[in-house]
Amino acid sequence: MLIDSHAHLTHSSLQGDVRPLLERAERVGVEAIINICTSPEEIERGLALSQEFPWVYNAAATTPHDVEKEGEEAFPSMERHALTGHLVAIGETGLDYHHYALSKDVQQIFLRRYFRLALKCALPVVIHCREAFCDLFQIIDEEYRSQRGVLHCFTGTQDEANEVIRRGWYLSLSGIVTFKKSLELQEIARTIPLSQLLIETDSPYLAPTPHRGKQNEPAYLPEIAKCIASLRGIPLEELAAATCHNTRTLFQL
Repeated sequence: MLIDSHAHLTHSSLQGDVRPLLERAERVGVEAIINICTSPEEIERGLALSQEFPWVYNAAATTPHDVEKEGEEAFPSMERHALTGHLVAIGETGLDYHHYALSKDVQQIFLRRYFRLALKCALPVVIHCREAFCDLFQIIDEEYRSQRGVLHCFTGTQDEANEVIRRGWYLSLSGIVTFKKSLELQEIARTIPLSQLLIETDSPYLAPTPHRGKQNEPAYLPEIAKCIASLRGIPLEELAAATCHNTRTLFQL
C-alpha cells in the first residue's frame, strides 16, 4: 500500500468527476491521499470529497505564487478551517524566487503567518521552495523551530537536502525523480534517511516516466515508488511501508 502525500484533487483542471481517478488509485494500492487546497473554494470541494472518500485528507494554504493577489482575502478561510479541525496540515505555503515578478517580501510575510497558524493549531506544514532555501531556513528557525514539516516536490541540492534532514523535517519526492536527467535528485533519493522520506504525485502536474507529458494522477504513484526503491536497492514493500508510516506520522492520520 502507498500514500500520496501531495495531490491537487480539487484543482480547477479536475473539476469534473474525480471518482474514476480515485478508483484507479485504489486499484493500484493507494490507501490515502493528502489533497492540497489552495483557495477557499478548493477547501469546500475538498471537504465534500472527504465525506465521500474518507481516505482523502485536506491541507490548505495560499501558494507563494498567489499570495500577492489572493493571500489576504483567502487567509481568514484558511484560518477558520484550520481552527475547526478540518485540515491535517497547513500548506502548501513557502517561497518561490524563480518567478521574479513575485514579491519576496509578501511571500515571506505570508509564510510567517502560516507558520504561526500552524503553531496555533498544532499542525504540520507543507512547504514549496524554489531557489529560496537560505531565506526559508532562516524563517523556519525564527518562526517554526523544532516543529513538523515536509519540503514537497523537493528539487534542491544535496546540501539543501542535508539542511532539511538536519532539522528533522521530511523530504518528499515526486515524479521528477524518474526523469533521466534528474541525476542529483536520484542521488538524494539514494541517500536520504528512509525515516524522513515521503512520496507524492503532485497531481495533476509532473507525471512520472513512463507517463510523462500526460495529466498526472495518484494512480501513477507506484512508478515513483518503484524508481526510488530501485535506486536504493531495497524491496518495493520496504519503501512503501516506510513512506506510509512517515506520512501517517507527519499528518497524524
